[in-house]
Amino acid sequence: MASDQNNTGMDDRRDFVGKCAMGAFVGAVGLAAVGSLCGLKPTVLPDPSEQFKIGSAQDFPVGSVKVFEKENVAVFSEPDGLYAISLVCTHLGCIVSHNDKEGRFDCPCHGSQFTLDGKVTKAPAPKPLPWFKITPQPGGQLMVDKGLTVAMGTKVLV
Repeated sequence: MASDQNNTGMDDRRDFVGKCAMGAFVGAVGLAAVGSLCGLKPTVLPDPSEQFKIGSAQDFPVGSVKVFEKENVAVFSEPDGLYAISLVCTHLGCIVSHNDKEGRFDCPCHGSQFTLDGKVTKAPAPKPLPWFKITPQPGGQLMVDKGLTVAMGTKVLV
């Protein structure tokens, strides 16, 4: 009789362990299914827009330079049109400053220097500062698109 009681106890334990194992298996399969469904939805947010308004043509008298610090862009107005140039050094991404006195851009990190149209005059910068597309908008506003580079020398006549 004592052996029947031991078997009943063992059977109860085996049932308990079996149910726990089955529950763990079902839970793991369920979590895997939920993870698979969540993986179908992108978790990365889209990049912020590379476009920004700079004002109207009247805001840029010929010979003026307007620096947009938040966007790291300088806009130049010349007799033959406007152009927008990046203020991000092509060496390691430092922000260059407009040196009005010397008529150039200076990189404070490693000493690169650029002409006002972005050409490298002092290394270590490997390439010129990129130019960005300026597009007239309805209502006379101008828009710079940092996502679209244009050839050096490309100006918009407004």
